[in-house]
Amino acid sequence: MSFAAVVVAAGAGLRAGPGEPKAWRTLGGKPLVRWSVEGLLSAGAREVVVVVAHDRMGQVDEALAGLVQWRAVTGGRTRAESVLAGLAAVNASRNQAVLIHDAARPFVTREHVDRLLAALDVADGAIPALPVPDTLKRGDGLVDETVPRDGLWRAQTPQAFKAGRIKAAYRRWPTGEEPTDDASVMERAGGHVAMVPGDPMLMKLTYPQDFLLAEQLAAGRRIIRLWS
Repeated sequence: MSFAAVVVAAGAGLRAGPGEPKAWRTLGGKPLVRWSVEGLLSAGAREVVVVVAHDRMGQVDEALAGLVQWRAVTGGRTRAESVLAGLAAVNASRNQAVLIHDAARPFVTREHVDRLLAALDVADGAIPALPVPDTLKRGDGLVDETVPRDGLWRAQTPQAFKAGRIKAAYRRWPTGEEPTDDASVMERAGGHVAMVPGDPMLMKLTYPQDFLLAEQLAAGRRIIRLWS
């Protein structure tokens, strides 16, 4: 199944510490956003729309130099507004697949994408998800309660949808309310979202220590590529 993709790279990434917004920080010698775009193109994306902040439009050409089948659009004040801008720019018919991906998850592969596309045969959307392994507590400073983790999953990206359904779902989303992810938009609109096996490699780089780990993983990927 052919697919289009939206890569969201318009956020400030304040929790990553001082410096450039995280999508523009270097990982393994190249900008973080490039990892996601390369991964999706290698997985067979026929087009990738990269959503960036207005003041980064002049930087994206350099970050993605040499790649084809992509274009950039300006994002909004929130992630939801940025996703809407990306979806509006995608050339996809109602039943074609579109993947929405956070630039801060650099290690997406064809295997991840293939699982998601296969799940769209039986659902309106599909997400990679990992079971929650840790004991969960609710409280603020002191523990109020222990939350059962049975049936709880960690949602990752990319998240895949039939283009017409996710565009319609976003149009119906209440103004002023920010969804936690794209699947929640589809869920509220009554769509069925399938879960496929996630992957720890789809980690989201949020804090400074995440970048330290990602550098080690990126170095390992370069070594494997050298010897393959």
